[in-house]
Amino acid sequence: MSFSIQGKTAIITGAANGIGLAIAKHFAQNGANVMMADIDEEKLENETNLLSKEFPQTKSFTGDLRQRLCLANLLSATIDEFERVDMLINASRQIMPSNSLDPKEDCFEALFKQNVLSNLRLSQIVAKRMIQQTEESDEVNETTGTIVNLSSIASERTHPDLLAYSVSCAALNQMTRSLAVSFAKEGIRVNAIAIGSVHSASLTEVLSENPELQDSMEKATPMGRIAEAKEVAEVAQFLSSDSSGFITGQIITVDGGRTLIDPLDTPIH
Repeated sequence: MSFSIQGKTAIITGAANGIGLAIAKHFAQNGANVMMADIDEEKLENETNLLSKEFPQTKSFTGDLRQRLCLANLLSATIDEFERVDMLINASRQIMPSNSLDPKEDCFEALFKQNVLSNLRLSQIVAKRMIQQTEESDEVNETTGTIVNLSSIASERTHPDLLAYSVSCAALNQMTRSLAVSFAKEGIRVNAIAIGSVHSASLTEVLSENPELQDSMEKATPMGRIAEAKEVAEVAQFLSSDSSGFITGQIITVDGGRTLIDPLDTPIH
C-alpha cells in the first residue's frame, strides 16, 4: 500500500500557520509540488521562504479567498508554476464565538463565507481544471483529482458559544458529501477531516490565555492528549493518495476518541 503523492501538485489554503502549514510542510517533504495560500502575507512569505530552501517546489499565493477573483488568480498562479493541479486541501477556516441566545448575523455571514462558500467556490473551479487536464491527457487514471476539506467535531458536539461555527462545520460536511456524489463520475474524490483538539494556531492562542483548559481537553479525550498538527497532515496525505482510491464523501474523524464519550459521569438508562 502506497501513500505516495510524489510529483503531484497541491493547493493548500490556510497555509501560513497551524494545521494548513503542517500539511504544506508534510506534502513538500513527501515530494509534492505545493502552492501555499493564505491572507497573511508576511507570515506566508516567511514560512514559504523557509520551506522552499529545502523544497524548491514550494510556492506561495497571498490573497483573500473569500473573493471570487482571488480564487481564479490562485488557480492561475498554480497552473503557471506547475502546469496542473491534482490535490486541493481546503484548510483555511475561521472560528468566532457566537452566543446561542443572541446569534449575530454578521458572525454567521463571516463564517459561512470563510468556512463554506470560499471552499465551495475554490473546489468548483479546481475540479473544472482537474477534469480539463484529464481530458487533455493520454494517461488513464481512476482518480482525476482529490479534494480534502478541514472540518471539526463541532458539527456534532456543539457548544453554546460556538453556534455559528458549529453550523458552518455541519454545512461543510454536507457540502463534502454532495460534491463527492456530483464529482464521482468525473473521477474526483472529496472527503473531509473532522478534527478534535489539535495544536492549531487558534488553539495554541487559546491555551496561552487559558492554560487550565489543556487539562480539561485531555481528560475529555480517551487517548489523553491533544493531537499534533502533523497527525492531521498524515490523514490528508492518505486521503490524497491512491491508497484511498475507493473512499469519497466521508468525514474522517481525528479526535482521539473524544466524540465517543458520554459527557455525563453517570450512565444514561
